[in-house]
Amino acid sequence: MEQYNESIYFDRVFHSHDVRGSIAYARANKNIGILTEHEFSEIERGLNAVEEEWKAGKFEIKQGIDEDIHTANERRLGEIIGKDIAGKLHTGRSRNDQVATDMRLWLREQLEILEGYLMDFLKVISSRAEAEIEHVMPGYTHLQRAQPIRWSHWMLSYGTGFANDLQRLREVKKRVNKCPLGCGALAGNPFNIDRDAMAKELGFDGLIYNSMSGVADRDFVLETMQWGSMLMVHLSRWAEDLIIYSTGEFDFVRLSDAYSTGSSLMPQKKNPDSLELIRGKCGRAFGHMAGLQMTIKGIPSTYNKDLQESVEPMLDHVKTVGDSIQIATGVLSTLAIKPENMLRSLTPDMLATDLADYLVRKGVPFRETHHISGRVVALAEKEKTPMDKLTFDQLHEIDSRFDKDVVDMFDYQRSVEMRSASGGTSKSAVLEQIKVLKQTLEGKA
Repeated sequence: MEQYNESIYFDRVFHSHDVRGSIAYARANKNIGILTEHEFSEIERGLNAVEEEWKAGKFEIKQGIDEDIHTANERRLGEIIGKDIAGKLHTGRSRNDQVATDMRLWLREQLEILEGYLMDFLKVISSRAEAEIEHVMPGYTHLQRAQPIRWSHWMLSYGTGFANDLQRLREVKKRVNKCPLGCGALAGNPFNIDRDAMAKELGFDGLIYNSMSGVADRDFVLETMQWGSMLMVHLSRWAEDLIIYSTGEFDFVRLSDAYSTGSSLMPQKKNPDSLELIRGKCGRAFGHMAGLQMTIKGIPSTYNKDLQESVEPMLDHVKTVGDSIQIATGVLSTLAIKPENMLRSLTPDMLATDLADYLVRKGVPFRETHHISGRVVALAEKEKTPMDKLTFDQLHEIDSRFDKDVVDMFDYQRSVEMRSASGGTSKSAVLEQIKVLKQTLEGKA
C-alpha cells in the first residue's frame, strides 16, 4: 500500500516549486504573527538548503517516510533546522492546496517553454513560405489532384492551424496562472493569511476565490491536455502529408538523414520515422487527456486521492508535446523540396475550373460553365490528349464562346495568381497570410 500510495518518485519534479511555495507561505505566516522573524529566517535558510541538495543530486529519499515531495521537503527541513521550528511551517496549510500550487507553478513554466517551441516552429513555416513562394504544386481534396497551389500556401494551411494553437495556448496560460495557496484542506485559512501577497510573490495573476474549488480543480491540467491533444492532431495531419509527399510516388520532399532512418533489410529505403512517431504520439497525447477526464468525471467535491492521477499524465503529456514540436521544427527546417517534381505532377485537367471561370467572365452562368468545362475534360479523355493540346476548333465546337485567348488558361502560374482574394494561393494572398502569421507571433492578431 505504501508503494501504491506514494508519489515521490514522480512529483519530486516539483521540488523547487514546493520550496518556493513554502517560503512564500512562511513569509505570510510571519506577517500575521504565526512565525517570528527568527523562525521565518530559519525556515527560509533551511528550505534553500533543501533545494540546493535537490539541485546537486544529493537529496536522499527515505522510502516509506517520504510519501510525496511535500513530506520529503518538510522532513529534511526538520533535520536541518530542527523539528520545533520546521513543524510550524504547515500551520493552516494542507497538502491539498500545496500540491495544487506546485502543479500550477510547474505547468506555468512548462507552458512558457512550449510557447517558445511553437513560436520557433511557426517562424520556420513563415520564413520558408516567404523564401519558397514561387514553387507551385498540386493541391488535393479527397487525396485527388484538384487545383494548382503554391507550396507556400500548403505550408501556411498548417501554419494557420498552429497559429490558432498558439493563441489557444496563451488563453490556457491565463487560467493556469491562478493561485490556490491559502485554501487549506477545503474550507480556507483560519488565520486571515494574506493570499494576495503570496500570489504576488509567486507570480500568479490572481486567486482562486473559492477554497473548495481551489483544492479540487484539475481543469487547468485537463485544459492543457485538451490544448495539447488538438495541437498533436494538427501535427499528426501535417506529418501525414509530408509522409505522403516523401514517398517515391510523389517525391515532392526529401527528409534529411537526421530525421529519417534506413531499413534493417532493404538498403534503398529511407523511412520517415520522425514523422511517423509524431503521428503515433498523437494517440498517446489524446490518451492522457481522455484518461484524466474519465478519472475526474465522477469524484465527489473537493480533494480525493484520485486527483493524484493527474500528475503523471501531465508530466508525460507536456514532454510528449514539447518533444514533438521540436522534432517537427527540425524536420521542416532541414527538409529539401523538389520543385521540379511538384511541377511535373501538375496536369492540364487541374485547370478545368479555370476554363469554367473563363466563360464566367464572359457572362455565362457558372452552373453552365461547369458543364461546358466537364465536356472539355471528357473530350480530352476520349481523345487521350491533354486538355492543353486540344485544338481551338475542338474547344470552339464544344462552345462557340471560347475565343482564341482561351489557350492562356493553360498556365499554372496564371492559375494560382488568379486566386488573389484574401486567403487564396496567389503571391499577394500568400504574402498577406505570412504577414498575419507574423502578427500572431507578436501577439498582435
